Amino acid sequence: MRVFGVDIGGTGIKGAPVDIEDGTLAAPRFRVPTPQPADPESVARTVAEVVAHFEWTGPVGATFPAVIKSGVARTAANVDEGWIDTDVSAVLGGALGPALAGSEVAVVNDADAAGVAEMAFGAGRDTSGLVVMTTFGTGIGTALFLHGQLVPNTELGHLEIHGHDAETRASEAVREREDLSWEKWAKRVNRYLSTLEALLWPDLIIVGGGASRKAEKFFDHLELRTKVVPAQLQNEAGIVGAALYAGGDQTRARPAPRPARRRGPATRPPGGRRP
Repeated sequence: MRVFGVDIGGTGIKGAPVDIEDGTLAAPRFRVPTPQPADPESVARTVAEVVAHFEWTGPVGATFPAVIKSGVARTAANVDEGWIDTDVSAVLGGALGPALAGSEVAVVNDADAAGVAEMAFGAGRDTSGLVVMTTFGTGIGTALFLHGQLVPNTELGHLEIHGHDAETRASEAVREREDLSWEKWAKRVNRYLSTLEALLWPDLIIVGGGASRKAEKFFDHLELRTKVVPAQLQNEAGIVGAALYAGGDQTRARPAPRPARRRGPATRPPGGRRP
């Protein structure tokens, strides 16, 4: 089954049809710069342009850089504040019109979408326990999974660290804007990830976003007790995740089987009492 995925970001809007059975793009993605200002009308028009490029008709899923509740944006990160309390699904649906073939646009937080894709087909596949997906791009996005199940709309990229919003110090956009060396930027990333580690004690951290394509430049500078791996789907993760989300529950990440407990003699804590 194919579903169209659109990834709406602060600098670019990209999309492609996705085979949701194996998470592959059915055609090379098409990207258009995000309009400035990124107000609802302009973004919706650009999304329609991306979808029309493929002459697509059918279900569409879209990521959005905001807390999304029932298709409505409750925040606006790196897009126009006019999106706050806007029904993103309805706005995009109005622009797409007949291309949806009667369906609605399924809208999901951008980092959540990337995480869903990585858990289904990428670096988090078959991983149980607590997994944190981080995306370093225009800002810092996060997605949290417990035994494969998404805990939606975590906004941990906005943690305050040493008096600063984390993404204002450690996003990839900051590295480029301040012309930081990879080593210096890695120290900021490490400080941020160490904070997540101390708060959540995850079993795996997946680093995604644009920075994941250059993991060899900074991973050696990270010093964490948690296993850290680069995202495998890289910049396609948002597109794939949006399509999976629009495809329904049967396509979303499933928890990995838990290892069977070994039965053995009961143990007693110090003092001789049973727990």
